[in-house]
Amino acid sequence: MRLLLVEDDDHVAAALSAVLGRHGFAVVHARNGEEALQALLPDHDEPFAVVLLDLGLPDQDGFEVCGRIRRIRAVPVIMVTARADVRSRIHGLNLGADDYVVKPYDTGELLARIHAVSRRGTPGPAEPRVEESGPDDALRLGAVTVELPTRQVSVDGTAVPLTRKEFDLLALLAQRPGVVFRREQIISEVWRTSWEGTGRTLEVHIASLRAKLRMPALIETVRGCRLYTSPSPRDAHES
Repeated sequence: MRLLLVEDDDHVAAALSAVLGRHGFAVVHARNGEEALQALLPDHDEPFAVVLLDLGLPDQDGFEVCGRIRRIRAVPVIMVTARADVRSRIHGLNLGADDYVVKPYDTGELLARIHAVSRRGTPGPAEPRVEESGPDDALRLGAVTVELPTRQVSVDGTAVPLTRKEFDLLALLAQRPGVVFRREQIISEVWRTSWEGTGRTLEVHIASLRAKLRMPALIETVRGCRLYTSPSPRDAHES
């Protein structure tokens, strides 16, 4: 499995590459954003399965690099950074990152997250992913419309751009309105993993969805439990 490591610190990159190599990864090291973008051009027989992206790069901010990657490739991106604040997490996920890991991290956790995002399948050129569903397969929760075939979401007719994981999370909840989901169940369905470290990523995605849709009550948290539920269409309309 080929992995692109975008890291400007050679010592950090060498140590991490050695660990990843022992676990079966063929690591390509890019020291800045431009090197990373050049490495992602479609001129290789085998595409990268995952990109590990540091944010503190010498030529451009990692957030900018992530946005540029999203315009050319659909490869899963994991941001690996010392920036631990929630605002940076949300910004990175909104730009299209599939996960966000804060330094210092446990190597086992990082490996689990790499395997989790790579399970989506072999990446290719960036393009909208279409679900196998009928032309009228649209979910409506009051003012919110979720179109499964085109992966489009709108509120009162106005399109709301979501990341892949945000859409997958919303679609899961919207297909069973009023049903309470366990946190572990959501992580299993959306992230295809049981790794408990993904819980923080779930919370960030929930907060981002509430903010983007401008409906804080659309996804409810069951008090005293780490459970989430989507409201009935009537509740969504009134929120």
